[in-house]
Amino acid sequence: MTRQFCTVQDEGRIRIVTLNRPEVLNALHADANDELAEVWDEFAARDDLWVGIITGAGGRAFSAGNDLKVQAAGKRRPNGPRGFAGICHRFDLFKPMIAAVNGVAMGGGFETALACDIIIAAENATFALPEPRVGLIAGGGGVHRLPRTIPIKQAMGMILTGRRVPAKEGFELGFVTELVPEGQALEAARRWANMILECSPKAVRASKQASYMGLDEQKLETAMRTVYPAQQENIESQDYIEGPKAFAEKRKPDWKNK
Repeated sequence: MTRQFCTVQDEGRIRIVTLNRPEVLNALHADANDELAEVWDEFAARDDLWVGIITGAGGRAFSAGNDLKVQAAGKRRPNGPRGFAGICHRFDLFKPMIAAVNGVAMGGGFETALACDIIIAAENATFALPEPRVGLIAGGGGVHRLPRTIPIKQAMGMILTGRRVPAKEGFELGFVTELVPEGQALEAARRWANMILECSPKAVRASKQASYMGLDEQKLETAMRTVYPAQQENIESQDYIEGPKAFAEKRKPDWKNK
């Protein structure tokens, strides 16, 4: 399928989506976000795709965020229900997502990375939520996800100033999972994806769902005593039997996602 604003490459069980507007540092608008929402809808629905990676075309940017020129021209319309990049307001996707950040990740670009479970950042990556500098707020999840990811005072230091944070500082703060040399973010993301693929896909999704939904519980005991839907599905799966059986037989498990 020909897409206007992104490219999609499926490598076995991994889907790699590249934001493809390098001429504007991969900034996105509503039409691009709608296209990306369809891409991720398909990813979520397909049983043969287990891990998603999102990155940006060119070496300068992951995504500069919202295309302000479209907004300034009065052509902006609201994003669809899935939000920026088709994932920022997606709360029902429990397949693991990895952001391979290769350059600037500003505003919605940073929010897109924060919507992923793992952030791989090249040394030339820069992160910011600069919306207050143009009269906006980081309403695509930045003002909510960042304080849930790093200490609140550090998060507010970024949110209230819009300051740019280099990749090394992002790693030290804790929102970057791994820091890699320039040009190697996508390669590292593939490496992480392949490590995930060594695990049961149902157990991975159950772990992700339990982790995020458990954070919504005020009491640790409540979270621990709750059996979340994906966890129950995992318990009832063939893979739940295959894992211990493969371990006992000293072989690699043959995950069926069933």
